[in-house]
Amino acid sequence: MTYLVIIAFVAILSSLGAALFFMMRGGRDENKASGKMAWALAARVGVSIVLFLCVLLAWKLGYIHPTGI
Repeated sequence: MTYLVIIAFVAILSSLGAALFFMMRGGRDENKASGKMAWALAARVGVSIVLFLCVLLAWKLGYIHPTGI
């Protein structure tokens, strides 16, 4: 489970970095760059939702336990 969370966080950060790159790069074709940026941000949201659902499922199945902090 720890590896899954680490991989998901790396994917989220890399997607956010890709969106920043496409936003800053811009270039002549603004529509193409903004489309790529939108896809990168959509991928970030998708990975975040999948990570949340995986953590929720792992909690329901008993793989992880709340610490009560």
